[in-house]
Amino acid sequence: MRVFGFAGFSGSGKTTLIERLIPVLVARRLRVSLVKHAHHAFDVDQPGKDSYRHREAGCGEVLVTSSRRWALMHELRGAPEPALDELIGRLWPCDLVLVEGFKRDAIPKMEVHRAANASAGLLFPHDSHIVAVATDVPLETSLPVLELDDLEGIANFVMRRARGTAAPRLAVVGAASTGA
Repeated sequence: MRVFGFAGFSGSGKTTLIERLIPVLVARRLRVSLVKHAHHAFDVDQPGKDSYRHREAGCGEVLVTSSRRWALMHELRGAPEPALDELIGRLWPCDLVLVEGFKRDAIPKMEVHRAANASAGLLFPHDSHIVAVATDVPLETSLPVLELDDLEGIANFVMRRARGTAAPRLAVVGAASTGA
């Protein structure tokens, strides 16, 4: 699987850029997955629901499934947060894994920087893994600078610079052949 990250200060527009970029990549027939780091506690479950009650009772993992999706919740219970590579290894095979956050990880990243958030500064002078900046303001840098609205250009850059190799296309039982 190929891996490419997006970094930037809170409010820089990382989520919005990724949300707009995913359909461009999917239109290229890429299978895209995402790993997002949350700097705060979060819960995808709801108090009172069976799965929540099972986790609260002590289950280390609870998998909830329906005819539309499934979700696996894993409780760390004091264990260290898994490394990015370990988390990526838990994903189903895909062509490209986008990573949001994980500022300190050694993966190629694009910094997202907007004029509205300019007072926060820039990450790239202090992070050698930032290989480009997507922005809506002119910047003086030796790094490639891409316009935030140039989604095709950003998609092309991501595919050129993503770390790793394309994952083999796997046949899924009951699915039509991909022809790859």
